[in-house]
Amino acid sequence: LAAAKVAGVDRVLKVGGAQAIAALAYGTETVPKVDKIVGPGNAFVAEAKKQVYGVVSIDMIAGPSEVLCVADAKSDPRHVAADLLAQAEHDRNASAVLVTDSMDLAKQVAAEVDRQLETLPRTEIASVSIENNGKIIVADDLRQAIDIANEIAPEHLELHMDDPFDYLDAVRHAGSIFMGRNCPEPLGDYFAGPNHTLPTLGTASTISSRRPSTPTTRERRSPVSMKISRTLRTTKACTVTPAASGPVSKTIRNKEFCYEQVFLFEICLPRALCPGRTAAGHELYQT
Repeated sequence: LAAAKVAGVDRVLKVGGAQAIAALAYGTETVPKVDKIVGPGNAFVAEAKKQVYGVVSIDMIAGPSEVLCVADAKSDPRHVAADLLAQAEHDRNASAVLVTDSMDLAKQVAAEVDRQLETLPRTEIASVSIENNGKIIVADDLRQAIDIANEIAPEHLELHMDDPFDYLDAVRHAGSIFMGRNCPEPLGDYFAGPNHTLPTLGTASTISSRRPSTPTTRERRSPVSMKISRTLRTTKACTVTPAASGPVSKTIRNKEFCYEQVFLFEICLPRALCPGRTAAGHELYQT
């Protein structure tokens, strides 16, 4: 609401769900018809947005949350397991995948996931997600691990390694990239980056994390709407420094945070990532 006020929004409607999508698309006595509907939602909201596309413009059809962690042999299995569960606790259909070049790490993370599930308040949801959609893949080396990540094209990609910048150019398909061992994905949920609505279900290979607006009905009828920007993709890459970790650590006790996300902030943020490489909160963009 504070951001809406700064942006000049003069009307806020407290509505939600598929019924709100219908009301915004077609208009009612109390809800005005709009030109564009944006933002994530559950499966019913996603289906509603799909059905009204063409009547109004939308941003994208967002699916269940996803994370893919590429981790080397030196990664802390406790951190990696927490990263996987931070997504798994979102939704029974969420996807959490580890790709590593170390069989030992793969076994340690599997054991750590089971251990953390025992104390997770949302263990029922996370357990179903891990059982149905959780995967651990052992690659020959980190370059092959990046190739696998590109094939999957995840919504969130984490690079758990000493110098993730060495591998950044090899990443072609990801909604958002989190650089280094101490940059957990929940940073993107609550603190870092301009966009929380990211491509899922492999669509990061064709859809940008800063996607150009989908054309309205009038625009689709006009050749003028065919712009070069519609053929480009951008991917946000995020890192964190000690200067950024302090203020974040003081905020993590917000009661709206999921348990595993709070645990991630507590164990990851006090350490530095790539000191001197970027300023606190700096974001990198690649096309």
